[in-house]
Order: sequence, then structure tokens, then C-alpha cells
Amino acid sequence: MSDLISADKAKEIIDNGMEEAQKLINDPAKVNELVGSLETRLKDIPVAGTALANIPTMASMVRDFATQEYTAVAPKVIASYAGAFLYLIKRKDLIPDNIPLVGYLDDAAVIIAALKFTEPDLKAYREWKATRSTANTESTEKTVSTESTESKES
Repeated sequence: MSDLISADKAKEIIDNGMEEAQKLINDPAKVNELVGSLETRLKDIPVAGTALANIPTMASMVRDFATQEYTAVAPKVIASYAGAFLYLIKRKDLIPDNIPLVGYLDDAAVIIAALKFTEPDLKAYREWKATRSTANTESTEKTVSTESTESKES
């Protein structure tokens, strides 16, 4: 991870926010507010590395869980993501973000810690999302095709 923040410290940060995160994930409005704040926060980060590149998918997973669209995941996984997001947006950093080059290391470390044991869950979510997207596309194409046929028959 880095010499400035250990994996244990990053996990401790997530664990400390777990209670608040577990309450939050049961309220879709609060999840939308969190994801909106997260999206705003990400605009402040100059370079989003590999770990941070997973944040939009993680956020989508939290949102879909909160709205009960995706429930094939343990609530603890969702709470760990929400806890990591809370750390990112609350700006109580271990390493202030305004320190050049190292300011975002703690943010990345917290995301990496959240992903460490949940990568299979994120992969399963991506597959679910892709399958769902394909099904929606096929359904739309079928509807358009049916409407086109009906208008020709009229």
C-alpha cells in the first residue's frame, strides 16, 4: 500500500465507519446523496489510479443494493464500500490532500482495503450489470422492431 498508511490502518478506518455505513445503505436517498458527494469529490483528485478507477462501479453497486435492484451481495460488502466513501468525502484525512504527490495515498489505501476481500463481489456485480444491460438492449431492440412492423402494417 504505502509506508504512510498500512493496510491495517486502512481497514481500521473502514471498520470505524461501518456502523454509520450500515445505517446509510438502507436509505436510498442517503445513498444517492453519498454517491453525489463522492462524484464531486472524485473531480478533486487529479490522478485516479487503478484502485480509484473502481469507485464508479462500487458506487453503482451500493446504489443498486440500496434500491433493492441488486441484492446478491452481503450487506457487509456494501457497508465496507460506503464506509470507504464516507472517509473520502468527509475530508478527515490521515494525509492532507493538499500535500503534493502523497496527499491522496490514504484515500487510495482505504479504497484498496475495501476492495481487498471484495473483488469477487465486484466482479459478480459487473457481470450482473452487463447481463442486465444486454437484456435491456435486446428488449429495446425487440420493442423498436415490433413498433416498426406495426407501423408498416397500418
